[in-house]
Amino acid sequence: MSIKKSGEGLKRVIGVPALAATIVNNTIGAGIYVLPAIVALQIGAAGILEYFFCAIMLVSIMLCYAEIGSRITATGGSYIYVEAAFGPVAGFLVNWLFFLGWGSIGSAAIMNLVADSAAVLFPIFSGLLMRALLFLVLLGLMVLVNVRGAKLAVRFVEYITVIKLIPLFGIIVFGFIRIKSGNLHWEHLPAAKAFGETALVAFFAFAGFETSLNASGEIKNPNRTIPFGIFMGGIFVFSIYILIQLVAQGILGPEIARFKDAPLAAVANRIVGPIGATVILIAAIVSCLGNTTGDVLASPRLLFAGANDGFFPKILARVHPRFATPYVAIISYALLIFIFSISGGFKQLAVLASCSLLLIYLGVVLATVKLRMKKGDGSEKTFKAPGGLITPLVAATAIIWLLLHLERNEILSTGVFIAFIGLVYLLMTVLRKKA
Repeated sequence: MSIKKSGEGLKRVIGVPALAATIVNNTIGAGIYVLPAIVALQIGAAGILEYFFCAIMLVSIMLCYAEIGSRITATGGSYIYVEAAFGPVAGFLVNWLFFLGWGSIGSAAIMNLVADSAAVLFPIFSGLLMRALLFLVLLGLMVLVNVRGAKLAVRFVEYITVIKLIPLFGIIVFGFIRIKSGNLHWEHLPAAKAFGETALVAFFAFAGFETSLNASGEIKNPNRTIPFGIFMGGIFVFSIYILIQLVAQGILGPEIARFKDAPLAAVANRIVGPIGATVILIAAIVSCLGNTTGDVLASPRLLFAGANDGFFPKILARVHPRFATPYVAIISYALLIFIFSISGGFKQLAVLASCSLLLIYLGVVLATVKLRMKKGDGSEKTFKAPGGLITPLVAATAIIWLLLHLERNEILSTGVFIAFIGLVYLLMTVLRKKA
């Protein structure tokens, strides 16, 4: 069974290389520049096990996305997948969880990382006014690029992806020969509690690939492009993360605790001196900008898809007459990021954002299972994840296990947020009926 929406007015211009590049860009962000220290501080050299756990978990989730993404080729990504399986209420919930609970707040956090990194090089950006001006200029440029077309935006993301990966490759290539084998030795398995808490942090450095699928309505030949793009991007990300952890742990060893805020900068300093730390700092800024640009490309499509379904103001469904992009949704989403960026309130919602993503993943996994049970007309071949129900079962089990490591107040705040979204849905339904 294949589900499409006609008449969206968007151009299918994204191929396998472009999709893989956006997945790499959206996944490899600022987190990789601090993650090695976070993992090492919690469970030492055995931290490499965290990466394999996250890899297995993400592979199972990616396979579910690849399967359902080849069946449902309309714009909307996770939102449209869940809606197709469980109806408009579930789709509405996922839409809000994604664009507000995960997307805009997460991008606002990343923008503040940009300002913090820039302030190290240029202290003028420590002040609120200059930070706000920096946010405005950078987000304005992202809007300009994205409004002019998905193809231009993807090309821009591809360039940023290459630029930010060069320093990481440099650390891997030149750092491998400096690894001390004794720093990679571990004698026993980590405690289950510590492993689970660390996995909850490490997992979110792997997250982000799903954002690229929000632009499904602009992907060429999605039945082939989505599975291959996810596979290529996923393999690349896993390889980079594991190699970076090995190099950072192997070079710094127990000393990594001294550089918990910037372990890769410390590694670069050991390899080529102070200039290496500066290069890594700049790379972190570029990486953050690449992540946010990719988000501004993909997440507004959720607003666009929701507006087409009548759950958001119809103006968000407007398509630019020349560039064929959802320009109102793009501008609105960037404005939302700007507001969160200067308010600082998003910091208190960071855990809620992380939990939101896990719930979205769980919804997509369950949607994959439900749609697989439906018999289609067989007129169009779609990708099917290997392993039968084992793949979604592994994904669902891992997600639930991570959710169980949330604190009670975090679970409560998530429940309140979901209840709020439910009330918004009821209110909008009543208003639509009156209209």
